[in-house]
Amino acid sequence: MVLLADVVATSAALTSTRSRKTKTQALAALLTTTAEPEELGLMVGFLTGEPRQGRFGIGWSTLRTMDVPATTVPELTVGAVDEALQAIAGTTGAGSTAQRHALLGGLLRRATPDEQRFLGALLTGELRQGALEGVMLDAVATASAVPADVVRRAFMLCGRLPDTAVAAMAGGTAALSGFRLELGRPVRPMLASPAVSLDEALAELGAGSGPVSVSVSVEYKLDGARVQVHRDGNEVRVWTRTLREITGSVPELVDLARGLPCRSVVLDGETLALADDGRPLSFQETMSRFGAESPRDLLLRPFFFDCLHLDGADLLDAPLIERLAALESVAGAYRIPSVRDDAAAHSLLDAALAAGHEGVMVKSLSAPYAAGRRGRAWQKVKPVHTLDLVVLAAEWGHGRRRGRLSNLHLGGRDPGGGPPVMVGKTFKGLTDELLTWQTRALQEIAQHTDRHVVHVRPELVVEIELDGVQVSTRYPGGVALRFARVLRYRPDKDARDADTIDAVRALLHIGGSSSTTNPPRKCP
Repeated sequence: MVLLADVVATSAALTSTRSRKTKTQALAALLTTTAEPEELGLMVGFLTGEPRQGRFGIGWSTLRTMDVPATTVPELTVGAVDEALQAIAGTTGAGSTAQRHALLGGLLRRATPDEQRFLGALLTGELRQGALEGVMLDAVATASAVPADVVRRAFMLCGRLPDTAVAAMAGGTAALSGFRLELGRPVRPMLASPAVSLDEALAELGAGSGPVSVSVSVEYKLDGARVQVHRDGNEVRVWTRTLREITGSVPELVDLARGLPCRSVVLDGETLALADDGRPLSFQETMSRFGAESPRDLLLRPFFFDCLHLDGADLLDAPLIERLAALESVAGAYRIPSVRDDAAAHSLLDAALAAGHEGVMVKSLSAPYAAGRRGRAWQKVKPVHTLDLVVLAAEWGHGRRRGRLSNLHLGGRDPGGGPPVMVGKTFKGLTDELLTWQTRALQEIAQHTDRHVVHVRPELVVEIELDGVQVSTRYPGGVALRFARVLRYRPDKDARDADTIDAVRALLHIGGSSSTTNPPRKCP
């Protein structure tokens, strides 16, 4: 039986280093300590902040009121912790709050001080660090002696790290190879990398000086919400990019999918609300349709750009050119605007911008669908430089912003699984409405306050527009944002979808920024 103390010690080792290799080795060593599938799955869930019970609705304010003495001798096993969490999660109805507190107190009373802190972070969601997924997958590959790409593919198809780890450790490559796209179970979406310019994207993907028809597809990049639509017979289900199901909120997409000329299909695309003149409404208006009280009079229009399955045939490994042929055959009327020759690529970009969209996507026609990966086979071209960053903290405002949280501390995701790396601050671009919402939302995830700075759990993602970045010794990432301003929060993304610190550093050349030509400016 694996002790919780061993999991806690491994968690401490992860936070004490920024070395991805060291983290991978520590996790792999722990995974090999048990042959029990259930224990293995529980350990993986605990370490990635995702217990099988999901969220508990317990905050730090609740834990602070519970002055529970700790034990000195580690005795809790991961199985015993899971049983206690299951009892807490299953307690509902009249008097459930007191009963849940009693169960929680009983669990904490059996824990050491370090275990109590770990359990507190697990219960409040503080351990939910999506960036750790990649490190855990590397550890599973190391511990099971299975190629990393096989482990990653299986995870992207099944969507659950514990299940992936159990299959890898028990059955190796053969077990993982059995994972298939399953209708009614979403796969993690393929992601795009930013391109410096349209010409550079075309050149990198093999076009540039001749016809694009054998190389790339150039498509509108819409300012909408990513959706994945599954149809199996008459049953239709819809998910967002974070794999949150929204089927009940989008009846028009469900009806549309049921009307397609096929028996089964999996479509990837964007949906957005349009004004009467065909221009896109704001991103916030589109996202409002996914809430508990969505305005059903605001209709969503789908634009599909990929087909992952059609009538019994899985297409994930097929090149994009074949997937697009399948898409045209089943949903051509809802295809996103696109071209396949370089002479028309710039015209398409101009048309996309004139229509109120963000830019274009350049995609290799020979590439398979790399579920969950952000590679170079898809590149996004936007005239405005933006980054999706994690909110780390906010400062109480002054003057007309007194009483509201204003100046945001921003971080890029650490691809090594550590906490986000701070790259700057900004208070620009915040409307009164956004300030009000931000103040409430950030206080709900506050961890601690340092004078006028409220530090929060790193889970909210905000889209930042900027002129570029510059070399700086002020922040640990070695770079600082230049003239950053808030565009919007991204409720369709979580911390694992944020741009990495490497992506931030890659913008150093924009605007001629360097340590010599542009000395560091004081950040706002």
